[in-house]
Amino acid sequence: MNMVVRALLLLLLAGCASMPPAGVPLTGRWGGEHVGLELTASGGNLDYDCATGRIDGPVRPTADGTFRALGTHTPGTGGPERVGVAPPSHVARYEGQVRAGRMILQVRVANGVLVGPLTLRPGARPMFLRCL
Repeated sequence: MNMVVRALLLLLLAGCASMPPAGVPLTGRWGGEHVGLELTASGGNLDYDCATGRIDGPVRPTADGTFRALGTHTPGTGGPERVGVAPPSHVARYEGQVRAGRMILQVRVANGVLVGPLTLRPGARPMFLRCL
């Protein structure tokens, strides 16, 4: 078999092997530019440059790797946090796809804000530019 054909077949198989089994919750730390995500079997927490988020349930990809989950998004205020003043949180829908060793994530916030798409990799360190 031609070496190029073998290499292509191996790449295709590697992409399939990294697909999580359908219905099994994603877990672990994921990171990328401007975002960090920690997932457990019961939900997750996100950190952005100038915001935070919470996923209120397990992230369970379907057979094609897509997922949807509900939670909240809390924009940052910049500058020092005021004691006793909590920033407003908004209902958010987290949706994306896990494929070939990466996650593409979008966040649709109830106030009309769309965050993403963001690319994350399992075990990668997040790279933040914190707001001031």
